[in-house]
Amino acid sequence: MLTLESFEEASEVVKKVTQETKLIYSEHLSAVTGSRIYLKPENMQVTGAYKIRGAYYKISTMAPQEREKGLITASAGNHAQGVAYAAKRFGCRAVIVMPTTTPLIKVNRTRNLGAEVVLYGDVYDEACAHALELAAEHGYTFIHPFDDLTVATGQGTIAMEIVKDLPLVDTILVPVGGGGLAAGVSTLAKQLNPKIKVIGVEPAGAACLQASLKEGHVVTLPGVSTIADGTAVRTPGEKIFPYLQKNLDDVITVGDDELIVAFLDMVENHKMIVENSGLLSVAAAKHLDEKNKRVVCVLSGGNMDVITMSSVVQHGLIQRDRIFTVSVLLPDKPGELVRVAGLIAREQGNVIRLDHNQFVSTNRNAAVKLTITLESFGTEHKERIIRALREGGFDPHLEDANL
Repeated sequence: MLTLESFEEASEVVKKVTQETKLIYSEHLSAVTGSRIYLKPENMQVTGAYKIRGAYYKISTMAPQEREKGLITASAGNHAQGVAYAAKRFGCRAVIVMPTTTPLIKVNRTRNLGAEVVLYGDVYDEACAHALELAAEHGYTFIHPFDDLTVATGQGTIAMEIVKDLPLVDTILVPVGGGGLAAGVSTLAKQLNPKIKVIGVEPAGAACLQASLKEGHVVTLPGVSTIADGTAVRTPGEKIFPYLQKNLDDVITVGDDELIVAFLDMVENHKMIVENSGLLSVAAAKHLDEKNKRVVCVLSGGNMDVITMSSVVQHGLIQRDRIFTVSVLLPDKPGELVRVAGLIAREQGNVIRLDHNQFVSTNRNAAVKLTITLESFGTEHKERIIRALREGGFDPHLEDANL
């Protein structure tokens, strides 16, 4: 059972392996949302995510003979590193089954912690089924990443720290994959103060908890599609579902586009790297109807590979009109290209790439297509550049930006 006594015990145990993640006040998000927004930076944990809490507490409660059998789990990365780190501390073997889509940084870090990694399946659910098969075949002790009350107790220690740092907290926003973090945080928060609202946040392309709450029982989605790989779960936990039903006040879903914007917000305004799943709470803060509230966003993790980071930054700049592509038709004669460049330069646009296509028409004298990718300061600046081209005698057309 998720009792106050078990949460208190877990809070003392996890201190052996966790970093202190004091709340950070966000002036930027507070200004944008109209509430007082605080960040709980669990991305700063030694394994890059909150999962170390539940994994370490779970393993600490196991009998020595259970640990000696070897441990196995399935995870998209963060729970994997938590189990691998905890197993290393307890001196036992760990086998981790990870989806083949898991970012390389999570795979490598898990291996570097001494665990044996098995890549299997496209999503967590397929990896989990394979892990259970291996556990039955070899006698390993299986540690579920979220559908385990002891694991959820360890994750819930976050709420203890939030209330200690901000006793008058009104709302806690918690990312949701399988629901272990949300179950632990919401249950303890309600025990400490029933007035605290706890809201789960899911990616729109993997909203298994929202679907389950609507039906009144656990349901399995036919598929998931989201850039938030750490929360790409088709089925929430059966054991923890009653706690989610009882203690969560609401569930918000956010789209991938919102996560891209949130990533840029965190990098530019807070100088922090937070993975897509960890950004769910940040994106959800803009969905809250109530203003002037004390809101804590749990940043659940920061394990993001550089290639994914590069893609998110590129798409984010395009979304914010900081990068855009425009094409114009001009006669194929000396001076025309210089004239276009001059118009852009006068508006302080920065040209990133040019494509001069002489073969767009059979009559080169009539039309040569010039495609320009530009950097701007935002939407207003972009529109000013386009207006300058139009006033200069050209007919600019926006195209899909592609760096």
